[in-house]
Amino acid sequence: MITAVLVGAGNRGKDAYGAWALKNKHRLKFVAVAEPLAARREAFAEAHGLPPERCYSSWEELFAAGRLADVCFVATQDRQHTAPALAALELGYHVLLEKPMAVTEEDCHMLVEASEKAGRQLRVAHVLRYTRFFQTIKKAVEEGLIGKIVNINHSENVSYWHFAHSYVRGNWRRADESSPIVLAKTCHDLDIIYWLIGTPAIKVSSFGGLYFYRPENAPPGAPKRCLDGCPHLESCQWAAPRIYLKAEPLLQIGTRSRYFYNRFLAGAALRTPWLLNMLGRLYPPLETLVNWDQWPVSTITDRPGSREAKLQALQEGPYGRCVFFCDNDVNDHQVVNMEFTGGVTATLTLHGFASSEGRWIRIEGTGGTLFGKLTTEHQEIIVYDHHQVQKKLLLDLDLDLRAHGGGDDGLMESLMASLEGGSSAPGEVEVLTSARASLESHLLAFAADISQRENRVVSMDEMRRSC
Repeated sequence: MITAVLVGAGNRGKDAYGAWALKNKHRLKFVAVAEPLAARREAFAEAHGLPPERCYSSWEELFAAGRLADVCFVATQDRQHTAPALAALELGYHVLLEKPMAVTEEDCHMLVEASEKAGRQLRVAHVLRYTRFFQTIKKAVEEGLIGKIVNINHSENVSYWHFAHSYVRGNWRRADESSPIVLAKTCHDLDIIYWLIGTPAIKVSSFGGLYFYRPENAPPGAPKRCLDGCPHLESCQWAAPRIYLKAEPLLQIGTRSRYFYNRFLAGAALRTPWLLNMLGRLYPPLETLVNWDQWPVSTITDRPGSREAKLQALQEGPYGRCVFFCDNDVNDHQVVNMEFTGGVTATLTLHGFASSEGRWIRIEGTGGTLFGKLTTEHQEIIVYDHHQVQKKLLLDLDLDLRAHGGGDDGLMESLMASLEGGSSAPGEVEVLTSARASLESHLLAFAADISQRENRVVSMDEMRRSC
């Protein structure tokens, strides 16, 4: 069995990695936690059976106890990644580090060099590589189904409510407190583009800005907080009660399923919540649909199952603010144009206005075209062969509410296999998210940020020489 320590028991630490360990107790056991918030620390300790002497309020206290396990999970906020990851590597831990690995080029290089010097794995949580969706695309490219790649057009469509939660009201709303959105959010997508093309980028240009989530776009009479008598509460798509008390955007995903069972339950939760409350007495999981206590609600309070706690969070905390009166400054839309060695080009589009959360990709090759659509309600990959002019369906899946389309599970399976000394996950011939591999996507993000701010084309040689 692999043992682990956790630095940061928030959404990713507790609900992703901690939850995986609880489901796979025969493979992974957390033996210590470092978390400054007592409620989160105590909840994690209770769930994993940790004694008080293995619960720490800081990563410094945790590492002062020496090396306690095989691997360290670092799931802190963006600007708190570098120091604990370096300390863990120095102690001899393997490290799984949340993305982005760091918020400066210098720190990214430092982390890569530290992991290689220590001879320890530093896995950056680029979970998209481990999804069935992108694994299928990678295999199609490697098998030559579309010939040689000429161009990739990739779009990250962040739903309006998710964008408001994370990048207007939430932890990633300000670049000076987290990082630019092209790093914080799209380093996933830049990593996928680089991985599929397989060669380094040589030039980058980027354009974008904060277009809509600004005070001048607030509707007439809107107060600073949704629950302060807003006259638009019932009609506003970003109304905090709609997202956090009723979970309407999440339930609406279910209504778009191809299966009647999913559509019925989601529709009932939206239209007749009293019915599901009654049925929930017989089958408790149904009650979750009308009293949602998972992400994003689990972000706003440590008691997401309590309606009173959620109301208090919306009345007092940042998630109850009107989206037009927040202190956000990160871009709500951005495009990144890239040229790679050998002449391949790619475009990445990010925006925070999608009705359906997910990613779209179109790859043009010398012998065919690949279309891919990855959303929470549907996954589909289609290839058109130029020679035979025929359509081939490679993937067709319905509703998938797993985190990152199953990528979290795939990353954990791969990590465990490598630490257990066995083979990697089926079809995997290498650690897909090594620190060295992840560095390139981060440099692309830094280059895109510089290009957008300074209005110029950035040479990637400049980025690679900067540290």
